[in-house]
Amino acid sequence: MDVSVFRGSLEMSMSALRSALRAAFAASLSLLLLKLPAYAQLTRLAVERTEPLGHDGYERLTGHAYGELDPHHPLNAIITDLELAPRNARGMVEYAATFTILKPADMTRASGVLLYFVPNRGRIDLTRDAFVVDARARGHVLVASGWQGDLDPAAGTETLSVPVAKNSDGSSITGPVLARFSDMAPGTKTLPILRGGVAGTADPANLDTHEATLTRRASESGPVVPLRSSDWAFADCGQTAFPGRPDPRKVCVKDGFDPAYLYELVYTAKDPEVLGIGFAATRDLISHLRYGAQTSGAATNPIASSITSTVSFGNSQSGTYLRAFIRLGFNQDLAGRIVFDGSNPNIAARLLAMNIRFAAPSGGAQMYDAGIEGVVWWSSYEDQARGHPAASILDRCTATGTCPKVVETFGSAEFFNQRASPTLVGTSADRDIPLPPNVRRYVFPGVRHGGGPGGFDADPELDDCCGLPSNPNSSNESLRALRAALVDWVVSGTLPPPSQYPRLDRGELVSPTRAAMGFPAIPGVPLPDGILNPLYDYDFGSEFDYRDVSGVITLQPPVVRRVLPTLVMKVDADGNEVAGVASVLHQVPLGTYTGWNTVPSGFFEGGILTNAGSFIPFARSRADRLAAGDPRPSLEERYGTHERYVALVRAAAERLVRGRYLLQDDADRLIAEALASDVLK
Repeated sequence: MDVSVFRGSLEMSMSALRSALRAAFAASLSLLLLKLPAYAQLTRLAVERTEPLGHDGYERLTGHAYGELDPHHPLNAIITDLELAPRNARGMVEYAATFTILKPADMTRASGVLLYFVPNRGRIDLTRDAFVVDARARGHVLVASGWQGDLDPAAGTETLSVPVAKNSDGSSITGPVLARFSDMAPGTKTLPILRGGVAGTADPANLDTHEATLTRRASESGPVVPLRSSDWAFADCGQTAFPGRPDPRKVCVKDGFDPAYLYELVYTAKDPEVLGIGFAATRDLISHLRYGAQTSGAATNPIASSITSTVSFGNSQSGTYLRAFIRLGFNQDLAGRIVFDGSNPNIAARLLAMNIRFAAPSGGAQMYDAGIEGVVWWSSYEDQARGHPAASILDRCTATGTCPKVVETFGSAEFFNQRASPTLVGTSADRDIPLPPNVRRYVFPGVRHGGGPGGFDADPELDDCCGLPSNPNSSNESLRALRAALVDWVVSGTLPPPSQYPRLDRGELVSPTRAAMGFPAIPGVPLPDGILNPLYDYDFGSEFDYRDVSGVITLQPPVVRRVLPTLVMKVDADGNEVAGVASVLHQVPLGTYTGWNTVPSGFFEGGILTNAGSFIPFARSRADRLAAGDPRPSLEERYGTHERYVALVRAAAERLVRGRYLLQDDADRLIAEALASDVLK
């Protein structure tokens, strides 16, 4: 037999076998779910306040959703430490989440669509965003709720109350945790113990400094020097001389912290909160609002029988939440039904590191932060570099037929700051990972984290945030259009516009060096070599589930096994990236727009600035360009006149509208802004 024919037959057989196994798994799980007791997803939904909003006939409902989880249910068992949480008389683990619902006061006006907005560190604004305004004009129901259990209750913050896990004998569970300190003010003696910027997430098991370690180093890769246990304390020295007043949530150094150093504290913490409950809290609230009757047990439903479609949105931290939500199987409710029909994880490249003992879910992508270890690709990929078998984010929902339609959006900054490269090309960075039919991807070139404020200012002022001027290039307009396309895809089946993202096979993804990128040498501007968060292969210990970013971390700080390859977008002769959904400003540029900037001062001076991209304006005239030694053509050489510049802006906006990457009202506004600008006037 011809080898290629044999290989093709074998691949078809393996594909059929995988499909059969998935179907068998789904069927067996469905039967298991049917045999389980039909416990209520929510025990009570308490609407505590109802208030009218504006003049569009909407009202805001706020309150608490009370729920309970069966630790033995197969869809809950993945929650780390759930089986160690205290239980009520029914053997259930209880939680309580805040919620906000914006809905038409007259529900006959409702569209049937529920849009869920995942709060970022508890915060979400459901009133001002242009997409939200559109949603209310269409009669959609808007929902947000608490999911992050380590946040303190506060006005305007969505929070979640979860239990503390204990050993079976009632004693405290303990484990190692890490906290880092840098860029403190000179003379500082006391600092709060912050993990992911949040205080009080993991109190020490005791205050004996002999059982903890505080070190310092002069650079990230420099030698680590421990402080003597007698030279620091778990204490507050603000009002009392060293060793100060004992305080489990603060650290005091006898002679003060030196801002020239980076400090690391490793100690044994106690009483971990079961933070993974946050995923189930969202699942059960949305399932109840979508499928629950007007009165279901003690839990009422203020929008009962009015929801036919659900779509979720999350930015940055909350985008990583959505990726983990899908990966861990929470898009299936306890009755086996789909939770979200569509999902938009925006500016997110990791899995949220929350389903971990002593997790710090407010953490980002800094040194030693977990999240990128997991399965971050949408199609099956074998992670040979880290020795993990083939897997995808969609494995669990594929097996049960509960996968959402996904619109993934992110920008240039995510390649440099959030380590987005593995999502596209894996951990070996040697091939493009294809997208499945239910996923679209749109990358915004030349934007900071979340996009800039926009505008056509050719001469920006340098602010204190960064080594270079901040990047104004906006992705908000295209994000608005693509989110609207996702809703249409879910509701009416209208396919979104084609995916637009850089690919390795087209030469659009390259190594993060000036030479590979083709970045121009611009006087006074640092070259991008090394301006990138490396992709570390961490060893968090044998009890950590790397593919699901779950379980228990036993090594702190984790061991760095190696640095894995990462790629960034190629640029043109101006230094502007060449692939993706380019904004009007990017297509008719006033300078070079990057996804990176540099730290202007402090311990990390010269290193990458996490969220702010940079803008390097073009010279106004040829004479100015030659005087500065700038290799990039000036505004005058490019566009000639203000009128021609505006004409090119209009043409770019019209192209984006035709492609459905921009809405007409945004196009009209951008053209008007260009016309009113001072460019070449």
